[in-house]
Amino acid sequence: MNPPAVRRPGLADFAHVDVWIFDLDNTLYPARCNLFQQIDRRMGEFIAQRLAVSYDEAKTIQKSFWRRHGTTLRGLMVEHAVPPDAFLDYVHQIDLSVLPESPSLGQALDRLPGRKMIFTNGTKRHAARVTRRLGIDDRFEAVFDIVDSDYLPKPDPVPYDVLVARHGVDPRRAVMVEDIARNLRPAHALGMTTVWVPTESPSSRDGAEDGHIHHVAEDLAHWLVELTG
Repeated sequence: MNPPAVRRPGLADFAHVDVWIFDLDNTLYPARCNLFQQIDRRMGEFIAQRLAVSYDEAKTIQKSFWRRHGTTLRGLMVEHAVPPDAFLDYVHQIDLSVLPESPSLGQALDRLPGRKMIFTNGTKRHAARVTRRLGIDDRFEAVFDIVDSDYLPKPDPVPYDVLVARHGVDPRRAVMVEDIARNLRPAHALGMTTVWVPTESPSSRDGAEDGHIHHVAEDLAHWLVELTG
C-alpha cells in the first residue's frame, strides 16, 4: 500500500472546500503539550475508584476498554452502566496552563475560507476551555461532541453521518483534520478530503497507510500558515 502523500498543498488544492472539520485534542494543539497524560491519569483514577480496584489494574481495564469499545467511556457505559457525565466531568478537570496561546493558528483560521467546526470525542465544555486557552474560541461555528454522537466515539461511522446531516455538510466539499489516522477512514468513505496530524503515539499511526489520507500536516498551525500564506 502506498504511504500518505507528503507534497506541500496550496489553497488551490482546497478550492472545492466550504467546510473544515477539526478534531480537538492533539490536533488543534501540539501533542508535545502532553495534555492527554493528565486525562489518562484521571481516567485510571476514576476506574480505580468506581470499580474498587488498584490503579495498576484500572489501567489494564482502561486499555482493554479502549481496544474493544473505542473509548474508555464507552466501555464503562456498556460493561458497568457508568453515567457518562460523571466520567467526563472528572477526567476533564485538568490543568491547561501547559497549552500556549496560538495567535498564528488563529490568524491562519481567519484566512482559511469556509465554515469551521470541531468534531471531538470529548465534550463541548472541554473544547471551550481548550480553544479559549489557545485564543481561538471564536473561530468555530459549532462543536460536535461525544454527547451529540450519542456516546458513539470516532471512528464509528454513525456520528459522522449525524454530523453532516445536522450541520448541512456536503462531505465532498469538506475537509476533516485529525491526529488519529483510523478516525479519518469514515470521513474518506463519505467523500471528505482528509488531513492527518501525526503524533508519536502508536494509536495515531494505526492504519495510516491504508490509502484514506490525502494530506499530512506534521504541525497543524505551521501547515495552515503555509497553506493560507
